[in-house]
Amino acid sequence: MTGFRRLDESLIHQGHIWRLATAEFESPDGERFHRDIVRSPGAVGVVPIWMDSEGVPAVLLVRQFRAAYEEAIIEIPAGMRDVPGEPPEDTARRELIEEIGMQAGRLVHLIDLYPSPGMTDSVTSVFLAHDLQETAQDLQGPEERHLEVLNIPLAEAVSWVLSGMIRDAKTVAGLLLAERLLR
Repeated sequence: MTGFRRLDESLIHQGHIWRLATAEFESPDGERFHRDIVRSPGAVGVVPIWMDSEGVPAVLLVRQFRAAYEEAIIEIPAGMRDVPGEPPEDTARRELIEEIGMQAGRLVHLIDLYPSPGMTDSVTSVFLAHDLQETAQDLQGPEERHLEVLNIPLAEAVSWVLSGMIRDAKTVAGLLLAERLLR
C-alpha cells in the first residue's frame, strides 16, 4: 500500500532498550491519525540443531520466565540486539553461548520476522545453527540464571508447536522452517 505518510513523531519514553513514541500519520484519503509505536533495535533467535548418534536431528530449547506473561515459556535461544552496531549473526552467536553454552560452527539465516507489526518496528532475525561445540555458558540476568535447557528431537519440538505447547512466534517459525529445510 502506498500513500500513507508519517507527519510527526514524539518520544514519550526512553527505556533501557526500547523507546516509546507517538506518531501522527496521514492516510491516502487525507485522514490524520495517531499511533503509539515501540521503537526497538530488534532481536535474534537461533535454532541450535545437532544430530544424535542415529543421525536424528535434535534441538536445544530453553524454558525461561518471561515477565510479560508471568510464566515460563519454551523458546529457541534468543536475545535483543542491544549492542550497537553488532551484526545479527554475532548477536546470535553470543546468545547461544550465553543461554545454552554452545558455539555454532555455521549459521544459516532462516527468516527476518515482524513479531508484532501493530505496535513495534522490531525485526527478529532467526538463524539455524549447525556444528555445535560446547563452551561455558555466560548467563545474563535472573531469567537466564534460572532457565532450563531442553534437549529434544526436532520432530518432538515440532509436535509441541502443533499441539500449542510452544506458542512463542520466533520459536514456532524457526522450528517449522528448520524442520522443512532439513527434510
